[in-house]
Amino acid sequence: MAPTALQTGGFILGVIGAVALISATSMNKWSVKDRQGDVVTSVYTYKGLWRDCETASSGFTECRPLYGLLGFSGTFQAVRALMIVGVVLSVLGAIVSLLSQKCLTMNSMSDSSKAKMSLIAGIMFIVAGLCGIAGPSIYANQIVASFRLSNYNPNYGGGMGGIGGGGMPRYTFGPALFVAWIAGGLLLVSGILKSLAFKGIMDENKSTYPGVTYKTQSNSKADYGGQPKREQHV
Repeated sequence: MAPTALQTGGFILGVIGAVALISATSMNKWSVKDRQGDVVTSVYTYKGLWRDCETASSGFTECRPLYGLLGFSGTFQAVRALMIVGVVLSVLGAIVSLLSQKCLTMNSMSDSSKAKMSLIAGIMFIVAGLCGIAGPSIYANQIVASFRLSNYNPNYGGGMGGIGGGGMPRYTFGPALFVAWIAGGLLLVSGILKSLAFKGIMDENKSTYPGVTYKTQSNSKADYGGQPKREQHV
């Protein structure tokens, strides 16, 4: 595949992944109340990284912001940090990826410089993708642990801030987790494409490098036109 196509594909997937990761980070439905086997109530509860929300049957929604650092577990804070790092790197990677496009002419930048920028963008996308997969996976693991233990102890609350609490109902996976996983996968693929584009551009530069031919000098008299004749004056 041509490096230009790899660059364009990586850029498009990177932008989509960045937008999806930002959306997942800001969504409130990271965990939702498990209604299976539960008594029908008029309140629907769901939780995110930044707010806990409740929606009544009338459609009125009330959210409580999750401020502070000391009131939540280290695992919950780690999930937040991973998502923030992923969002920052994905946005920066999208900007660098745009500037590294071969079709974009900017101050007569050489192809080798654009190839290096493409590699940098690819690394940013890969790291952002790993953060986008690791954060939701840690969060989902806490939901699973809380869900299993709550089967034996109805009063068990999740160990991380934002999931459960004393006397709170069980929670299951929210749509934000799946959006974040998809975003992480797109960013990983984008990073791989950008890295392959770097290799393709560098290979093209090597194959098109102009060769230099050297011609050896000959010391024969014919090459120098022989010895000049001396003129005699009377």
